[in-house]
Amino acid sequence: MKRFLFVIAILFSIVTNAQVTKVSLQANGLTCSMCSNSIFKSLKTVNFVHNIEANIKTSTFEITFKPGASIDFAVLKDKVEDAGYSVAKFIATVRCKDVKVQSNTPVKIGNITLRFFAPNEQSLNGEKQVRVMNKGFVSAKELKKINLEQQPLGIYYVMI
Repeated sequence: MKRFLFVIAILFSIVTNAQVTKVSLQANGLTCSMCSNSIFKSLKTVNFVHNIEANIKTSTFEITFKPGASIDFAVLKDKVEDAGYSVAKFIATVRCKDVKVQSNTPVKIGNITLRFFAPNEQSLNGEKQVRVMNKGFVSAKELKKINLEQQPLGIYYVMI
C-alpha cells in the first residue's frame, strides 16, 4: 500500500523551477569539538556536498552543494547517524521561481519531493527556508506532536 501511495504521489508531483541551495542541520548529542568533528568528517564524504561550516556552540552544520548535483536529504541524515548522532533540526534553503504550493500537495524540486504544510495556496519566489519534519529529521517528541510517523517513503514533509 505504501509503495502504491508513493507511486501516485510521484505521478502527481508538480515539477518546479526550484533548487535546494543549502541546508542547515542541527545535531543532537554533541558534547565537545570531537563530536562535531566526527559529524564533519562523515558529511565531508558525501559526493554532492561542496562545503560544510560547523558551529560547535549551536551544534549546527551549514552545508552547501555542488552546482547541478543531485541532492538527497536522507544521505545527509544517514551520515550524521553513522557518526553516532541524530538530527534535531533540518532546514533547507530553496531558491524558487513561481513555485505553486498548496497544503499537502507534492512538489518536486530536483530529485526531492516535498509536501508542504501551507496554511493556504501560495506562490513561492526567491530564497525560502523550509523545515523538514519527517522521522529522523526532528526529535521524537516533535514527530509525535505533528503526527507524521507513517509518512510514505521518499516524500519530505516541510513547513515554510
